[in-house]
Amino acid sequence: MEGQETLDSTDGRSSRQGSERPAGLPLDAPGLRRLAAQIRLHATRMVAIQGFGYLGQALSSAEIFAVLFGGGVVRFGRDRLVVSPGHYVIALYAAAAETGRIDARKLAYYGKDGAELEAIGSERTPLVDLVCGSLGQGLSGAIGFALAARLKGEDRRTFAFLSDGEMEEGQVWEAAMFAAHHRLEHLVVVIDANDSQVDGPVTSVTTLEPLADKWRAFGWRAVELDGHDVEALSGALRSQSDNAVPLVVIARTHVMGRMQAIPSTVDGHFIKLDAALEAAIVRELEAGLA
Repeated sequence: MEGQETLDSTDGRSSRQGSERPAGLPLDAPGLRRLAAQIRLHATRMVAIQGFGYLGQALSSAEIFAVLFGGGVVRFGRDRLVVSPGHYVIALYAAAAETGRIDARKLAYYGKDGAELEAIGSERTPLVDLVCGSLGQGLSGAIGFALAARLKGEDRRTFAFLSDGEMEEGQVWEAAMFAAHHRLEHLVVVIDANDSQVDGPVTSVTTLEPLADKWRAFGWRAVELDGHDVEALSGALRSQSDNAVPLVVIARTHVMGRMQAIPSTVDGHFIKLDAALEAAIVRELEAGLA
């Protein structure tokens, strides 16, 4: 289709990864759901390397990254992609490996000393234009990319992935005001609203609600949806508006990805993954894939 790029379109950084599998055309809804399950499966095995880590982030955001990477939403090599919370790169790595953008064999070294795929992203993270260590900074960087594209007259969209916990940072709201004021209509924010942060549920630390109304009050077009619904995510991220304003998609998710194998007593923010829990998660995911 004219103007539509396939998943084997890569930029200079991704081409260095040496993926052995060619990426395919944008996936349909069943394919995206399968991709989300594969992201969770890869992430589980990656966290099992150390026995603890940021598994909950991958479980909650799997459908989001499935749509970004497998749904033809992001035109890699043209659009910009920002991951603001650096510990979410586990989902990005899993999605990139499953769609053939990085060598899947590199997942086996995730988080190890000297490994390319770090547990918390940095300037070395492949495939993305910006990953932030300190929370709350990603939207500001995304605004820089969006403004640069406008000034250069480039056909680019800028996608910024944020988490709900970092909404407590004042810099996010300063950036939101700036983006709306400058009517950056090619800027898209997607928020993993899983109600989880290091100190507990976001609602118990500093409530953000009503989150969608807050973004609308700041001048954004806000869409709120089930973040585990790939069709809803695809529709929202592709949507256009006659009003020249930025878009925020608030994806309501569950930190455990609605998985039955994980006890409710497990800390979703930083999971301790012993062999028994790993095996239970893998069995549930593989059964779903079968």
